[in-house]
Amino acid sequence: MKKFLTGVLAMFMGLTVAMAQAPATTTQKEAKSKAKTEEKAAKKEVAKKDKEVKAATKEAAKPAPAAKEAAKPAASAPVAKTEHVTKSGTPDKRFKENKGATTTPSEGPKKKDGTPDMRYKSNNTNAGKKKS
Repeated sequence: MKKFLTGVLAMFMGLTVAMAQAPATTTQKEAKSKAKTEEKAAKKEVAKKDKEVKAATKEAAKPAPAAKEAAKPAASAPVAKTEHVTKSGTPDKRFKENKGATTTPSEGPKKKDGTPDMRYKSNNTNAGKKKS
């Protein structure tokens, strides 16, 4: 009898869980698809404007033929290294000159593998601070 009642109870719970969630209505789907199409259209407009601006700046940046000849001797001078940074302005770690740019060696005790031992206050910047 216990097995029978347990089975009935499990079926009842399964049915209530299955019936609890109503299927998505078509109006929600239509609203989502409409929002997506509007978003895509806005992105296309922005991309088109960006292309126009880039084309205009390229045309404005083109020097006159006489200016090109004058610029050639200056171009043979050594070119300075360009700084590799991300959009946010932080150094881009994919390049060799930026690999160790922000790492500062700590002067405290180190573990066997050479990394700073964070149990010591000299290595841990958060040591002594209260957790909020």
